[in-house]
Amino acid sequence: MNKTIDSKRELLRHTVATLAYRCGKSLRDAPENFAEFHIGEKTRTPAQILAHIGDLVDWALSLAIGKQKWNDSTPLPWEQEVERFFNALKKLDDYLASVAPLGSPVEKIFQGPIADALTHTGQLAMLRRLAGSPVRGENYHKAEIEIGRVGADQSAKRVEFD
Repeated sequence: MNKTIDSKRELLRHTVATLAYRCGKSLRDAPENFAEFHIGEKTRTPAQILAHIGDLVDWALSLAIGKQKWNDSTPLPWEQEVERFFNALKKLDDYLASVAPLGSPVEKIFQGPIADALTHTGQLAMLRRLAGSPVRGENYHKAEIEIGRVGADQSAKRVEFD
């Protein structure tokens, strides 16, 4: 079966792969105590932020399917929460890669849950720096981000700088 490529859908898939790459960089090699690092009484810990990102990706999938559903998850232990994040990205990407119709416009899926998840990815990177374990800067324009590569296994080739 030869399906017509929907360029908006493919751009959303590329954005999901970008989220996997950038968030994965903030998660990789995090210090043992990073999940519970806390900078203030009214701020989320990295574990709470990552659980929220997982909820956002789940919400994006529910929007794509056309059965909007929101869940406020209690954070799992760090490694399980990281696994949950990448599993949620895989489910979303698999749906976007299918011929199944979208229950929401691509633009709405992007502007709501995906854009929010990218914002929280920046928070994780900032918290890594504050926790004394900064993520190295990178020229993301040159990053090897590929549609469909949404797991923890990302390209090792990077153009990083200090």
